[in-house]
Amino acid sequence: MRTFKILTLLALLVVVSAFGVNAVKITETSGYTIGDEASDFYLRNVDGEMVSLKDFKSAKGFILIFTCNTCPFSIANEDRIIALDKKYKSKGYPVIAINPNNPISKPGDSYKSMQLRAQEKGFTFPYLFDDGQKVYPKYGATKTPHVYILEKNNTGNPIVKYIGAIDDNSRNEDLVEEKFVENAVNALLEGKDIKVTETKAIGCSIKA
Repeated sequence: MRTFKILTLLALLVVVSAFGVNAVKITETSGYTIGDEASDFYLRNVDGEMVSLKDFKSAKGFILIFTCNTCPFSIANEDRIIALDKKYKSKGYPVIAINPNNPISKPGDSYKSMQLRAQEKGFTFPYLFDDGQKVYPKYGATKTPHVYILEKNNTGNPIVKYIGAIDDNSRNEDLVEEKFVENAVNALLEGKDIKVTETKAIGCSIKA
């Protein structure tokens, strides 16, 4: 009887482990990976206008950032996001920010709050509301902020070239040693390969 119980327990552990591995694999492969085509979207900007990627005719690509009003990590990166847009928009890589949070779960991330925050900070880029939370799951974003650098091509939708964090210190800009997004965009502008194409996004979980 004791042997039977031990064997039963081992069998259960094997089953649980198997499901655990599958769950990890699903999580890791959900959303876009490097080299994938990113589908367009049609989302409302804080100025009331609807925005899509195809509106940016002269862009070479995009610095697409999932962010929000309330996450401390997003707040700590707001000035950095503004700086990225000012530096790269004229070079063909504008910032497009998307708020993926459900305002029912996080009232501070409502559309009205987005408008107020954009005005307070003087956002120079579109700040779009993912109404119904249909866009961020396609990309596979899990945090705020979470960056996707896209490069336009001549045959279809833009290609994902980088996924991850803005830099290597989400909390303190003064302690940043490696600027992942700047390095990636600079490489694209120079026609070179991006050395670091994926990093871990550090931030708050997206609120469903």
